[in-house]
Amino acid sequence: MNRKLILYIVAFAAFLGPFTQTIYTPVLPEVASELHSTSFVVNLTISVFTLFLAIMQMIYGPLTDSKGRRKVILFGITLYVIASVGCFFSANIELLIVFRALQAIGIAAGSVVAVTVISDLFDGKERGQAMGTFQMLVSLGPVLGPVIGGFLSGMFHFHSVFLALAATGMLVLIFNYLYLKETKPDNVEAGRFQLRDFAMILQNRIGSSIMYLGFIQYYVFYDFLVFLPSILSDRYGLSAEQKGLVFLPMSLGIVVGSYLGGKIQARMDGEKLIVLTTYLNAISVLFFLIFYSFSLGWLLAGIILFGLSLGFSLPVQTTLLTSAFTKNRATAVGAYNFFRYMGMAFSPIVGSPLYRIGGNYLLFGFIIIVYLAFALLLSRRILGSHANSPSLEKG
Repeated sequence: MNRKLILYIVAFAAFLGPFTQTIYTPVLPEVASELHSTSFVVNLTISVFTLFLAIMQMIYGPLTDSKGRRKVILFGITLYVIASVGCFFSANIELLIVFRALQAIGIAAGSVVAVTVISDLFDGKERGQAMGTFQMLVSLGPVLGPVIGGFLSGMFHFHSVFLALAATGMLVLIFNYLYLKETKPDNVEAGRFQLRDFAMILQNRIGSSIMYLGFIQYYVFYDFLVFLPSILSDRYGLSAEQKGLVFLPMSLGIVVGSYLGGKIQARMDGEKLIVLTTYLNAISVLFFLIFYSFSLGWLLAGIILFGLSLGFSLPVQTTLLTSAFTKNRATAVGAYNFFRYMGMAFSPIVGSPLYRIGGNYLLFGFIIIVYLAFALLLSRRILGSHANSPSLEKG
């Protein structure tokens, strides 16, 4: 089995999740007009997709441990392709919402299975580098989604976006069908899934630390996505097209950081690296808060620094998590992804009242305090326990 080829084909399956999530966000007003709906209802097509993407992580994780990697990912991508064709033919908003939900239910398998397969095939330093490549490719999803979606919708019609997704999904399905063999270790027998399996993951010092960190990081990431446009409009008077371009450096920072983070793992202990990158996350937000109002250049420097520090952290999280849980690693990955998506969901809910009360200083100041407090906790939980016990806890 060509491990590098398998790394890329499962990574592209995971890439389709965030890519599909954001691909037609530039033309949401046009979707509302074409389908004779309101912007609120059309926005539900994004929210529903994200909700089912999160929920299905908790279902696909145990299924991947018990039924195997190949069956789950082939089923998921097949459903995704069918749902994408359904989105293409949707003539009203109700049908579009239904098929968007089915899209999410299908492609949610990609991330869980991809991380699990990579951890099956790679060990030690090779696993860290493979996770870096994986995170880099997945991070391209939200970067390329709006760019390609805007181009296709401008050249043709917004429905063409879904035809492109169906065609891409079919290619990914064919490659996984032809080249992905079952990678579940023969010597690992997953028992019958029980809810207490999730409780066991959260009781593990590595498991719980990474779950909470994932929640916080994606809460902060979506704070930038949701609230940065108002800064760009109110302070710098940028147009919609210009605001879209501002997000590109942050996204590319995540991509580059993910790649470098995989390389750094080969030279630095993963538990020390996860603590260091958490402090870097907090420093990057502090840098942004201090300098964003000086000039657009300083604002760009702040969001690039945040993107890089977030990217550094992502590969080591999945490496540590899959190393800590060998028997039920897919269940652990599913729970981790669920926490990340919940961070996305809570971001506007918590951030909006903070912004109304105290503006950007309270919004991002709250983030800095939470980050620093968690970094201190992480230092005690991971580095303190690591000093007392040289062995990694197993799930």
